[in-house]
Amino acid sequence: MIIQKAHEIKPFIVMDVLEKAAEMERKGIHVIHLEVGEPDFDLPVCVSEAAIEAYHEGRTHYTHSLGDPELRLAISERYKKEYDVDVAPDQIIVTSGSSPAILLTLGVLCDVGDEVIISDPGYACYQNFIRFLNAVPVKVQVYEEDGFQYRPAEIAKRITPKTKAIVINSPMNPTGNLLSPDVMQAIAGFGIPVISDEIYHGLVYEGRAHSMLEFTKNTFVLNGFSKLFAMTGLRLGYVFAPEEAVRPMQKLQQNLFICAGSTAQRAGIAALKSAAGDVERMHKIYDERRLYLIDRLQKMGFDIKVPPTGAFYVFVNTKHISTDSYSLAFNILEKAHVGVTPGIDFGENGEGFLRFSYANSIENIEEGMNRLQNYLSALQR
Repeated sequence: MIIQKAHEIKPFIVMDVLEKAAEMERKGIHVIHLEVGEPDFDLPVCVSEAAIEAYHEGRTHYTHSLGDPELRLAISERYKKEYDVDVAPDQIIVTSGSSPAILLTLGVLCDVGDEVIISDPGYACYQNFIRFLNAVPVKVQVYEEDGFQYRPAEIAKRITPKTKAIVINSPMNPTGNLLSPDVMQAIAGFGIPVISDEIYHGLVYEGRAHSMLEFTKNTFVLNGFSKLFAMTGLRLGYVFAPEEAVRPMQKLQQNLFICAGSTAQRAGIAALKSAAGDVERMHKIYDERRLYLIDRLQKMGFDIKVPPTGAFYVFVNTKHISTDSYSLAFNILEKAHVGVTPGIDFGENGEGFLRFSYANSIENIEEGMNRLQNYLSALQR
């Protein structure tokens, strides 16, 4: 009854870890969550007030399928201010989170059997979106010693007449590392549409993130409000698209999703216009957590060759402990009561790594590191 394609979709293993942790918590076990890539902060007050006001004003109806015009203008102005790039508001499609933006983008680029280049390791869900559309994910290995950046020469080897897009993600999930401008320029130079996932932009602690729009117009830029503004539950994202792709993507949006939530869009306007102080506060706290987590992991003997400078993740080589990251992650959960994400969730080249998220309080991170240190000491006895 269920089609084979649905059976072949791989699970998002971090959710398996989270659900196992929830089972343990129902039994009264205290789990430290370092597996989930979700901000632990509440909504900025200006955002929640805007959402409430939208309800009271009756802004609970369909919006334009491309999105609220005021929101699209605010997004366009943000990218002009941050990256000095010009994108017309009519080239922006507002979506219910960045995941629909990925689906719409791939939906206008890929026919059956077409190929999309992605990094390995990389965000776990990319390959599943690609396969769901009957296209083929083509994985290019990225390496710890390079800070998990693409090697453009390796991309070149995998380009074929069927290649329809190259996916980049900077800052990157799961590694927290950024692509250099030179690498981005080289990728733009292939002349193939680039899908640039910029959801962690704004969460950079050393250097700066570059938008792919700085290097080419032949790009679909994905972003959203979940990470930077701690608005995960409001489900609000967007995509910049080349002019010729907007109408086809709009038609897909109309059929699949109609539009993003109207009240969430009003909250998004408030986030862009009034939440700078909240973002600055969260950014400072994330950086303190980042530095603490890296320091504790290094003192426990983990070799972090290129410390991450963005997002809220540290991707740690644990091959000296185990080359089975799935079993190791669940063993740490069961024995140390600390949730971490196995590297295999992010691709075969992520095997032997664990992802630690610092989207949790410094007190919980400290307790999690204490538990992990005790766990490692017990292994050595």
